Amino acid sequence: MLKKRKKSGDKEKLKIFGPVAFIIIIGFFVSYQFVAPAPPRHVSIATGSPDGAYFAYGKAYSKILKRNGIQLEVRETAGSVENLGLLEADAGGVDMAFMQGGIGALAKSDDIRSIGSLYYEPLWIFHQTNIKPNRLSDLKGLRISVGLEGSGTKILAINMLGLNGITANNTRLFSYSHQKSVDMLLSREIDVAIFVTTRRAPFLQELLKSKTISLMGLERAEAYALRYHYLYVHKLPEGMINFEANFPERDITLVAPTTQLVVRSDLHPALIGMLLQTAQEVHGTGSEMERAGEFPSPKYLDFKLSKEAERFYKSGPPFLQRYFPFWVANFLSRMKSMLLPLLVLLYPLLKLMPSIYRWRMRARIYRWYAKLDAVDPDTYEADITAHLDEYTAQADSEP
Repeated sequence: MLKKRKKSGDKEKLKIFGPVAFIIIIGFFVSYQFVAPAPPRHVSIATGSPDGAYFAYGKAYSKILKRNGIQLEVRETAGSVENLGLLEADAGGVDMAFMQGGIGALAKSDDIRSIGSLYYEPLWIFHQTNIKPNRLSDLKGLRISVGLEGSGTKILAINMLGLNGITANNTRLFSYSHQKSVDMLLSREIDVAIFVTTRRAPFLQELLKSKTISLMGLERAEAYALRYHYLYVHKLPEGMINFEANFPERDITLVAPTTQLVVRSDLHPALIGMLLQTAQEVHGTGSEMERAGEFPSPKYLDFKLSKEAERFYKSGPPFLQRYFPFWVANFLSRMKSMLLPLLVLLYPLLKLMPSIYRWRMRARIYRWYAKLDAVDPDTYEADITAHLDEYTAQADSEP
């Protein structure tokens, strides 16, 4: 009899809790449809030539992201113009890229976002020491390397030379890589080489140490910066590069665009915070041109700042990423959108469950009383002895 009562109780609980469990399962399923997908574990970045700063920084980013379980493919390119094309490509493109300031004017798509500027990238003009140019117009008729086709260097060099009346019609302009430009300048096969890069670029050190090559200061730098608003005037103080050799031997004025980190607008939002933390680690210490903490920055941008990046600059890394590893933080963040609706659903159900259970139990008791009343000894005393077993079996069979 006790076993029967236990089975009966289990069935009653199933009747009550079964529908609730079913509703919860359906709720999980429906809520999961609104959970954002996990970030990709493999992304790609367009950089520049292997001897340039973009490529070196891409490798640094790759090492840091690998610690967080993200594989970054570093794509070698000719430079910023090609990077822009890869970002806009429907197929075979990249997820993000380094890009020189001013290149955004060439964009054909509105699906690119910036997540910050990273550092200043000065315009360097090196020439044979026996040439004594004062202004860019003095370079007319010389042999000039203006950077690879598809690079931001060439775009800026051609624009600035053009302002001074220097074109391919009156001057021999060459599109060489960084290292080839250095080699040909040192071997006197060209007269001038123009670069847009950080001072830490390895190929630049050869020219800075050379006794036969000089660095040209830029007169009218303020005027160039007003003409091209993405340029910023910088002074390279006397002796800044080498105090012992006192190089440069005088203050030299340079102009510099900034390098930006730009992404496709559909890049997973969770990666934005991780990329900016990576940028802080790589660029946050500053250099000869930047103060510590100046970059990454939401200023000096060609493209709209992504919403996730804007939140990062205002509030820092996402709350969960401050205390948990990236993938744990992301999982908790994604599940939050599913658990909150479920809690709203579960709370009233759980509040109602005790009342429903009491109502069901009382309904059973009332039915049992009705059966017991049928075998009341005072009413059926003559018949009770003969049919006691039958009545007992009938009561036991009731749920």
